[in-house]
Amino acid sequence: MLSEPEQGVPPVTDSPEDLHTVATQLEHGHGPVGIDTERASGIRYGNRAFLVQLKREGAGIVLIDSEALPVLSSLNAALHGVEWILHAATQDLGCLAEKGMRPDALFDTELAARLLNFERFGLASLTEEIMGVTLAKEHSAVDWSTRPLPHEWLAYAALDVEVLGHLRTELADRLRSSGKWEYAQQEFDHLLSFTPPVHDEPWRRTHGLGRVKTARGLGRVRAMWALRDDLGEERDIAPSRILPDRAMIALAVESVKSERDLKRQFSRMDSEDAGEFFRVIKAADRLPDSFMPPVRNTPRVKRADRMTSKQRLEHMKPAIAQIAKELDMPHDLVVTPRYVKRLASLTTIGDEGDIADFLRDQGARPWQIELVAEPLAKAAHASGS
Repeated sequence: MLSEPEQGVPPVTDSPEDLHTVATQLEHGHGPVGIDTERASGIRYGNRAFLVQLKREGAGIVLIDSEALPVLSSLNAALHGVEWILHAATQDLGCLAEKGMRPDALFDTELAARLLNFERFGLASLTEEIMGVTLAKEHSAVDWSTRPLPHEWLAYAALDVEVLGHLRTELADRLRSSGKWEYAQQEFDHLLSFTPPVHDEPWRRTHGLGRVKTARGLGRVRAMWALRDDLGEERDIAPSRILPDRAMIALAVESVKSERDLKRQFSRMDSEDAGEFFRVIKAADRLPDSFMPPVRNTPRVKRADRMTSKQRLEHMKPAIAQIAKELDMPHDLVVTPRYVKRLASLTTIGDEGDIADFLRDQGARPWQIELVAEPLAKAAHASGS
């Protein structure tokens, strides 16, 4: 088991002067740069990075306290034009962008492994299978907002970037030999424009919301969610620690006559918070029906009936599965399943060209459209559409 990087664990960079030094160090390195972040999701509010790890040949490993140094644009400038190696890039790109860091080119080792149809594509699994090295993962869920960070945690974090360059080299070779290099390049280019999704009604993502069957109950959830989010941001605490989703759903569907009812659902809630949540529940209850959110969002465009959509999907899914089998990759990489579902729900599908245009508008990459547009058109025709 690998417990520390070959060159040891570097000191944490936490001052502007030291940041300038390591930026110069990285700028004078060579080749791509491995980058990873450690967050405190579920503990602190939001998804910001508390530690940023980098490794580049000729520069070594750099560990940056991104809470002490919230703006890393100078580091971004030092790496201008340099390819980033990330694992599960969408997990890191958002919090790095918050710090002023955006890649000009990237290589995602997780996505590469999925294109190659690895059964296990977590970083530790890939490192073991490709490099024959076991990484300790016992610190993956720790509170990375802790200061100072223990040496063992820093060693764990440094190891993640220690291996990225080796993985990139091997995975790139396999992508080329399997004829999937161009697919990967298009996927990586697509990731350059990634931004975390912003939801119009984020409260609707509350876990267990399906239990709430009435508009009045949804109104309660909306009100509690807004208060919980405000308190979480104010205190820098994950909102779920103030009031878990399960408790919020229970309070939405049950009779709430006093603050005691809130405490019964979540005993750790203090009296002041219980009073605030009780007040927003009662305020939501007093609103007229016209102010309540709909139980189901009304479709914005006209859709095919459910039976037609189902029949189309029964023909489309096997067509995609066959392509995936021939390419030896997961079907959800051949084309995003929700794109196919949306296509099947259109009132009129049209021909291969229309399908290609639809998929392009949805965000499908050229290689995907080239592979699936014709089979999907044939499948739609076979279903009687």
